[in-house]
Amino acid sequence: MQNWQIKTSLFLNYFVFAILLNSVGTVILQVQNNFGVTEGAASVLEAFKDLSIAAVSFLISSYITRIGYKNAMLIALGFVTLVCFLMPSMPSFWATKLLFAAVGSGFALIKMSVYSTIGLVTHDKKEHISLMNFLESFFMVGILTGYFIFSSFVDSENPQSTAWLQVYYWLGGISLAAFVLLLSAPLDESSVRPEGNSNLAEDFGKMFQMMVLPLVLVFILCAFFYVLIEQSIMSWLPTYNQKVLQLPAALSIQMASILAGSTALGRFLAGIVMKKLNWYWVLTTCLLLAAVLVVVAVPLAEGSSGRVVTGWGDAPLAAFVFPLIGLLIAPVYPAINSLILSALPVQKHGLMSGLIIIFSALGGTTGSIITGNIFQHFGGQTAFYFSLIPIAILIVGLFFFQKLVRNDE
Repeated sequence: MQNWQIKTSLFLNYFVFAILLNSVGTVILQVQNNFGVTEGAASVLEAFKDLSIAAVSFLISSYITRIGYKNAMLIALGFVTLVCFLMPSMPSFWATKLLFAAVGSGFALIKMSVYSTIGLVTHDKKEHISLMNFLESFFMVGILTGYFIFSSFVDSENPQSTAWLQVYYWLGGISLAAFVLLLSAPLDESSVRPEGNSNLAEDFGKMFQMMVLPLVLVFILCAFFYVLIEQSIMSWLPTYNQKVLQLPAALSIQMASILAGSTALGRFLAGIVMKKLNWYWVLTTCLLLAAVLVVVAVPLAEGSSGRVVTGWGDAPLAAFVFPLIGLLIAPVYPAINSLILSALPVQKHGLMSGLIIIFSALGGTTGSIITGNIFQHFGGQTAFYFSLIPIAILIVGLFFFQKLVRNDE
């Protein structure tokens, strides 16, 4: 298979950062247990992760081609490997904040480089959207794996134990393996190397010029609200499982993996379905069904209180049903990302990837903070009902996005 080595490396890089980034839901639960912080205070971990992603993307995206996609990924993997190996010796809330700031900074480099590299190793729009969906589905496999890795280190009998921090030695080893694989993978970046001597101000100017295009503006709206939905659910599902459904801590983390698994399956299936069906009708139908699922699944939690749960076999129905929302919202993000990138020449993919990451990060941190505060003041069920509002906004946004995409074509 052509470009198999670099494609394999892209998948592994995404896998590593999927585990680290989306452990935020697990860590939010654990810092409440270990360090006595409130739901509202714990929600800032999402901000440390996402705002560092946004900041690095804003500063680097305009000259990512000067650094080189491969070099940027190597820097990110090397930095995160070091941070992971240091983490177990710093058991504190402030250390978890620094960890997510470091992981967010590294992911900004990884995601910009991965998204831009896809354009170098695919040959047409269909291959691009298919690889994007498979890559994003593997990202969800990483999240799914992460839940089981973290839960195996969590002591449900002793919630105050910080032994779970030992997991970072394992994650540092995986990151180091990804670094070595990428180092040996060939990547031809000659077609995207900048020509001439444009300065930093000119590069930033190009990014702002791109932002005012109607197609890009509507895309930004859609990306923002999609990630707001996804992260508000993903980051708070372990806490919802423990505090609303009364599951043990380790089981709460494990059962949150259903969301990652259903999302991975949704993206894998989308990679096949969207080769044959119109993307707009697929995404709109999925979002409408997601709204129906929220209305049906959240009330199921009311009948689960007071039950003693020890494992998957006696977990309440609500713990299995609500996470299936991942299957329905899954195709949206990779599809709209692929469409916007395919509409631009490969030389602009670095800039566009930066904008994708910035507004995705802002959506993620906004969703998590809003959900955390609703959770604290009004309860977990109300917090998850909140997802109906951004789902409605996203459906409207996709209507205008498809019109602009059609006009551009």
